[in-house]
Amino acid sequence: MALMDKMKAQAAQLAQKAQEAGKAGQAKMVDVQAKRRADGLLRDLGAAFYAQRTGTATGDTAADIDRLVSELSKLESENGPLDAGDTGTPASDTTGETEEPPEGGFTL
Repeated sequence: MALMDKMKAQAAQLAQKAQEAGKAGQAKMVDVQAKRRADGLLRDLGAAFYAQRTGTATGDTAADIDRLVSELSKLESENGPLDAGDTGTPASDTTGETEEPPEGGFTL
């Protein structure tokens, strides 16, 4: 019977680890969904602000901006600070500086 007890204990440990992995995966999914929602809202906010700055705004643009800011604030209060720094652009590309050409007088 000792062998059967060991098998039951191992099965229980495996079941517990599977449950923990499932919970971690579910939490990660919630985080990804919140980030996608925030990305969409930030994109819409940027488009509305751009329209306002370029004179192509409609009468509803100011209200849309207020609504988007409110939704972003709510999302931030529920899920923590927004990661606005993750734009997909490497930090070296955001400085506007150009690289020195490699030695030998040729450029890529």
